[in-house]
Amino acid sequence: MTERHELEQLYVHESVENVIPPAAFVEAFDDLPIPAELVGDGREYDSTDAVATYVPRPEYLDAGWVHCIRAGYDEFDTDAYEREGVPLTNSSGIHGSTVSEVALNCMLSLARLGHRYRDHQKEREWWEPPYERPFTLENERVCVVGLGTIGEATATRCDALGMEVVGVRRSDEPVPGVSEIFSPDRLHDAIEDARFVVLTVPHTPATDDMLSDAEFAAMREDAYVINVARGPVVDEDALVEALEADAIAGAGLDVFETEPLPEESPLWGFDDVIVFPHKGSATNRYHLDIAELVAENVERYRSGEDLKNRVA
Repeated sequence: MTERHELEQLYVHESVENVIPPAAFVEAFDDLPIPAELVGDGREYDSTDAVATYVPRPEYLDAGWVHCIRAGYDEFDTDAYEREGVPLTNSSGIHGSTVSEVALNCMLSLARLGHRYRDHQKEREWWEPPYERPFTLENERVCVVGLGTIGEATATRCDALGMEVVGVRRSDEPVPGVSEIFSPDRLHDAIEDARFVVLTVPHTPATDDMLSDAEFAAMREDAYVINVARGPVVDEDALVEALEADAIAGAGLDVFETEPLPEESPLWGFDDVIVFPHKGSATNRYHLDIAELVAENVERYRSGEDLKNRVA
């Protein structure tokens, strides 16, 4: 018989305000069979409590289950959670549409110069680009590095626009819309002919500085990097050097090694670098997307079923 787990309270830590409005998030749980309450630091927890949070705290190890509202959970000590027997879940799998649209936004703007026109509009200048500069995405080659939820969604959208889509991932299982899949050890083969290299991989020791000097040297001079993964996946010093040397054409960046991006960063100053403030998942219903996942896991936890997105 399935073992049921007692769960009496869902606590929402105030740190969720980093990405969503806390009050609206709590309100989204009005139909839960247990009460939801917004809390700050200093509260004690026990095995009948669930916690939804943006940041880790040592006291969470006394709770029954902890949910990280982010997809990235590298700040959480998964070994400690496993040692204490406290399930840890994350919010991966809900960002396919939102983050892939940001990647596509960058590609469309860099191809058709939407960002440059906007720059000149602010100066009330009627600017016309060189004839050879604008291009269409159709028939251009894009390499999507990482074919999880976000990567697959990006590949689907690129395929719909008539792009030639290749991908990089450990599994060679076919992905709709992707014509060829390269293993990570063939990264250079995958990116060398791509007009766009889109990064959607998690940040792990294996993906740290995945794009650095050698990779930028392998890319086309008219290629663009789109990073909607994590900042450390790209060696920023090497990226700046590649941009300054015209070794690549530009970049669309939603994530950075240091966030917020420091004012002195050279990345602010390139005409063909688009800077997003790590808001790839930001929409006016993001809190509802996360709440739906948490609510499903409340039911799973209470009935003794496997939790969705369990990472520890």
